Amino acid sequence: MFNNKIRKCFLAVAMFFSFAVAFSQPVLTKIGEYKCGKQPKQVVFSPDNKYVILPLLDDNGFDIFSVELKKVIRRINPPEASKVGFAECLFIPEKNSFFVSQMTTGKIYEYSYPGFEYKRAISTDGEWSKFIAYSSEKNMLAVSNWLSNDVSLIDYDSGKVLRKLKTGKSPRGLFFINKGESIISLSFDSGDIQQFSTSTGTKEKSIKVQNAAMRHIVVNDEHTTAYISDMYHRNVLKFDIASFKITSTLKVFNNPNTIDLYDNRYLFVSCRGPNNPQDYTKRSPQDGKIYVIDTRDMSVVKILNGGNQPTGLDVSPDESFLCFSNFQDESIELYSIGK
Repeated sequence: MFNNKIRKCFLAVAMFFSFAVAFSQPVLTKIGEYKCGKQPKQVVFSPDNKYVILPLLDDNGFDIFSVELKKVIRRINPPEASKVGFAECLFIPEKNSFFVSQMTTGKIYEYSYPGFEYKRAISTDGEWSKFIAYSSEKNMLAVSNWLSNDVSLIDYDSGKVLRKLKTGKSPRGLFFINKGESIISLSFDSGDIQQFSTSTGTKEKSIKVQNAAMRHIVVNDEHTTAYISDMYHRNVLKFDIASFKITSTLKVFNNPNTIDLYDNRYLFVSCRGPNNPQDYTKRSPQDGKIYVIDTRDMSVVKILNGGNQPTGLDVSPDESFLCFSNFQDESIELYSIGK
């Protein structure tokens, strides 16, 4: 009888904790799917959660989508917009600034925010400039250059390139750590995860994963753990920054691309889907998926259906919305996030 009571007590506690965990998971409700320009490569919410910005890889600029009106309200054409190739963008709220990169010119363009008034063009001195990061402590921009296999460190005020970091092949994701004293760089074509000193350009740490295609990196609030997407192996990596080691690996759907953290715990992952057997740049034979991963145990808690080649992905600063782009459908999808 006594053992029976203990067993019932344990069952009740286990059910309570299971319910609490399930209740804490994000509740995702689709608001809608909306058309945009050609090949939306990334999506980024504005700091005030009012807009989603869409750099267009095969179009003449970037689109501005109004969250309130649920439509693209403006197309902005940076200098040399006819050369297309707009890949990534970044808001720097403390500077009232917005940047977008253009691969075909090796430049990043700065606009004011609010307003999106054009301010200047900055040359990276690199080829096929893609991802942009910023360190407030160093007042420094970093831009990864896909074809020249390097990262440009740029003084924000002057726009001058301070130094170039020689990385592995096809650098992509970047993240400043140690109050801007170091930066982590991912290499897509050589599977490198590398850490450099921003003051000297010296390589501080490095590991390589055979045949990996490292794409995007995000870091938790404590700057202790990073999460990395590896497109080739279909993996999401949990990475300890101090020891510079992979601590966990989770297999997801084909071609995991952009990732973002929600509530400093749940990782959203856009998975593009299988490549077209004729050419990976053509429509995929199967639509992609969005994974939601609990980073505490690296378990999959939810999978959403995406369109053709979900690529860009972002959680709004107030964590009320999720947006991702369907690269081949010329569309974005917007979800509300609740608990």
